[in-house]
Amino acid sequence: MEIFKYLEKYDYEQVVFCQDKQSGLKAIIAIHDTTLGPALGGTRMWTYASEEAAIEDALRLAKGMTYKNAAAGLNLGGGKTVIIGDPRKDKNEEMFRAFGRYIQGLNGRYITAEDVGTTVADMDLIHEETDYVTGISPAFGSSGNPSPVTAYGVYRGMKAAAKEAFGTDSLEGKTIAIQGVGNVAYTLCRYLHEEGAQLIVTDINKEAVNRAVEEFGARAVDPDDIYGVECDIYAPCALGATVNDETIPHLRAKVIAGSANNQLKDTKHGDIIHEMGIVYAPDYVINAGGVINVADELYGYNHERAMKKVETIYNSIEKIIDISKRDGVPTYVAADRMAEERIERVRNSRSQFLQNGHHILSRRRSR
Repeated sequence: MEIFKYLEKYDYEQVVFCQDKQSGLKAIIAIHDTTLGPALGGTRMWTYASEEAAIEDALRLAKGMTYKNAAAGLNLGGGKTVIIGDPRKDKNEEMFRAFGRYIQGLNGRYITAEDVGTTVADMDLIHEETDYVTGISPAFGSSGNPSPVTAYGVYRGMKAAAKEAFGTDSLEGKTIAIQGVGNVAYTLCRYLHEEGAQLIVTDINKEAVNRAVEEFGARAVDPDDIYGVECDIYAPCALGATVNDETIPHLRAKVIAGSANNQLKDTKHGDIIHEMGIVYAPDYVINAGGVINVADELYGYNHERAMKKVETIYNSIEKIIDISKRDGVPTYVAADRMAEERIERVRNSRSQFLQNGHHILSRRRSR
């Protein structure tokens, strides 16, 4: 991998390699863009096949966070960390404290949080060395479990998408097929049930399915059957890439809106469902409630303020649909454009400000 060519191609700002021999720390911090503010993105710990695979993952995820934070209306840029190692057996206190010192050394350019393979306890260890970390224990002023807040954002975004498809954002009487009934989807089911929606659920975890059936009157189907059920809305809330060549011919829904990451297996699938007239709520916009929630910790966490911000996911989905119509593009493209336009506006504003400041200084010097 020709790292500088890659950074230049996708306009990354910085990559930091962190090593601590005593603890076994091998980490890569990727900072994609800080136009809107410090880069915020979680720390992932994974057993990568190679160092190159770890670098590529860090870079890919960092760019994704730039778009996610921008689309969420946060004054934050995008970054990500990957730690190379097995999260089940390679963790130790020294590792995360050493990593915390590296973050501190960036002097606020990067703020971390939980991700795959890391926990609240790991964030607490990082917090021993730096304040540039979110998702720590509630005792330290954290927001706690982000799942209910993420679910609320998905619920709001789903209503906005439904308004475009059905002419009303009411979900009463709508049939919603929910794939995966984990922590986020369980709370989503509760919101939908309270509004009077009819639920169809599936999950490889039978206990999760039974709970949804008992508490929300949901109808259970086998995992392979969820794609073809008669429904108004398909909500992928587990694995990514479930919108693909195999599943699209079976879909009966008019809306796709769920909490899963990377719902489209490939961009072409976004094009296909757009041509079919399906309203797709882009995943990184509709599931941004969690990052909005932890970002509020930077101001001294206030749950009511965070929830008010999460409500604006409704407006973001509306705006994406407007851009989709304006430019004649699928919503996944429109989401990227919305994020890019916001970044560009701030970049131009900052450039103009600096330019004006330069002119003022020049005039003073010429006197």
